[in-house]
Amino acid sequence: MKNLLRRLGQLLFLGVLAGLIWLVFTHKTVPGKSGAAAGGKAAQGAKGAKAFGGPPPNVLVSKLSAVDVPVYVDAVGTVNALNSVAVSPQIAGTLTSLDFKEGQDVAKGALLATLDPATYQAALEQAEAKLAQDQALLANGERDLKRYEGLVAAKAVTSQQADTQRATVAQQAAQVKSDQAAIDSAKTTLSYTKITAPLAGRTGIRTLSVGAQIYAGGTATSIVTVTQMKPIGVVFNVPQQELGAINQAMAKGAVTVEIDQPQTGKKLEQGVLKVINNTVDSSTGTVQMKAEVPNATLALWPGAFVNVRLLETTLKGVIGVPPQAMQRGPDGDFVYLLKGDKVNVRKVVAGVETNDLIVVTSGLAAGDVVVTSGFTQLADGSKVNVGTSPASKPPS
Repeated sequence: MKNLLRRLGQLLFLGVLAGLIWLVFTHKTVPGKSGAAAGGKAAQGAKGAKAFGGPPPNVLVSKLSAVDVPVYVDAVGTVNALNSVAVSPQIAGTLTSLDFKEGQDVAKGALLATLDPATYQAALEQAEAKLAQDQALLANGERDLKRYEGLVAAKAVTSQQADTQRATVAQQAAQVKSDQAAIDSAKTTLSYTKITAPLAGRTGIRTLSVGAQIYAGGTATSIVTVTQMKPIGVVFNVPQQELGAINQAMAKGAVTVEIDQPQTGKKLEQGVLKVINNTVDSSTGTVQMKAEVPNATLALWPGAFVNVRLLETTLKGVIGVPPQAMQRGPDGDFVYLLKGDKVNVRKVVAGVETNDLIVVTSGLAAGDVVVTSGFTQLADGSKVNVGTSPASKPPS
């Protein structure tokens, strides 16, 4: 029974298959009028394509010209203040006032804070009183010396007595000088009660409050940090292989450094390379450098990461091709050069490559036209239909 059912299933499958084949066959061999016309056209197109190899491919081209190409060294840098000082009291005392606002721009010498001056004012007055006392003694000693010198001339006293008085006057004069030094020291110490900005810059967040006690003999806590914002520095590392070219550029004049925003690539500032470090970091094979930037709009902030583009040199009057025009094969680099309505393979020697073009040191000249798009059907000597694309230009 099972064999019979299997046999019937096979016969049914063969019948269905034969019907499908018949339908396909009759559809192809009995076309309608419009189908016949379409079939005639397809046959004619196929015959034409076979005879002429199909229509020429569409390509875009670019005409080359001599351009100036800036060559940059790219790096990641860190914004670094040229000067930053944590302002701390130099003497002990009580903080009686804070004379700045956090985040304020201050000039050099501007008053930032004040300590209680009473103790130091008293010390100054004491030194001034001691000076007055010793000056009176000196004046009296000088008068006695004159009298002794007159008596020695009259032979009323011995010259030894005059010499003794002369020595006394010298001691008193030295004491007056010592008192004056003590006064100068007391004035200096008193001036430390007025805490001023050591440089022009911007204040940070204060760390002490009015009434804070500052003790002598310990490490004083800074009141605030003042950071120079204009100009500002940018520190970055470049590969040691670039050192020779950068040194040559510095020998010719100022080396321009462009500072860009990492996220968007937007140009923030432009400055000048100031320092090349005197050693190569052997662990990374890089050299640290510092640029100085005006930072007039405060676009740069200390500690921020930025992209750095150092202008190493500018290649004058070179031939550059769009990157999409450059082809690479087993025998080296080449381009498709347009001559009339045909293209020819032209071997080239590529040099410096930027985002916008590739400098060609050999194989092309100004005025040549190269293919920039539509390479899939190209071969040496191929005939093409030509469109245009923007001419090569130096990178911005």
